[in-house]
Amino acid sequence: MQNLTLTWQSAGGTAVALYGGAYVAARVRKPSLSALLREAGTLLALFALWQLVGHLSVMSADHALDRASWIHQAELVVGLPDEASWQAAITPYPVLVRLSNYYYAVMHFAVMLAVLLWVFLRHRERYAWVRNTVVITTAICLLVQFIPVAPPRMLPQNGFVDVAAEYGQSVYGGAVGGVVVADQLSAMPSVHVAWCVLAAVAVIRVSSSPFRWVMVLHPVLTVAVVVVTANHFWADGIVAVSILLFAYAVLAVVAWWRGRISSVDTVEVEKARPRQDAKDQSKQVT
Repeated sequence: MQNLTLTWQSAGGTAVALYGGAYVAARVRKPSLSALLREAGTLLALFALWQLVGHLSVMSADHALDRASWIHQAELVVGLPDEASWQAAITPYPVLVRLSNYYYAVMHFAVMLAVLLWVFLRHRERYAWVRNTVVITTAICLLVQFIPVAPPRMLPQNGFVDVAAEYGQSVYGGAVGGVVVADQLSAMPSVHVAWCVLAAVAVIRVSSSPFRWVMVLHPVLTVAVVVVTANHFWADGIVAVSILLFAYAVLAVVAWWRGRISSVDTVEVEKARPRQDAKDQSKQVT
């Protein structure tokens, strides 16, 4: 399964290549192609940064397991369902386990890329809003991930099983071609959950098709998958959605502020117009 995900090195190298392609396209006067390559490079650069942050931390990784155990116990105290029981419900069904592992490994990036490409090509006027939401949300998630937190699958004493490793589908195995894959101690918050909700909201808000509501299935499936594969706690998803809501709030405030400035500028122009008209009339008289 490791070949289904990009390392930060390969994602970063591809991003650089895309930026180079964007520069060449701009030089040969292909603005649309240049913009497309540049935006694809930006997304891959964010993905590379996400993968890289897994190797960095501002706190010791020694207590990552303790933090994960505390999250699990806190969830049980407040009455959230035990993720271990959800996982136990599907382990007797190998096909469901394999599909869940596959969905976790592939769909978070594939769906986001498809949504961004669709908005860019079909609804260019809404693309900046979607792209900026991705950037803000991912950046904040990465800042939180500097504090190492282990995923549930690293807590077998709490009843969790690393089903991806058991089925040979883990994206967190050893090196691939001598390149180390992403670290495993960046479970909080869940970028998987943040991106799936973001993608669904983007499709529902941008599209006018009655079938756009089918996109709700993506976050529903993603949340279920990250839980039953023991890659994330409920809390990881809750924090991720909270960060996404904050990003929407920031963009709303920025849009309001720009609208306010635009309104003030319009008023000033209207005030200045009578004075300019009067000057023009006096010049005609003279």
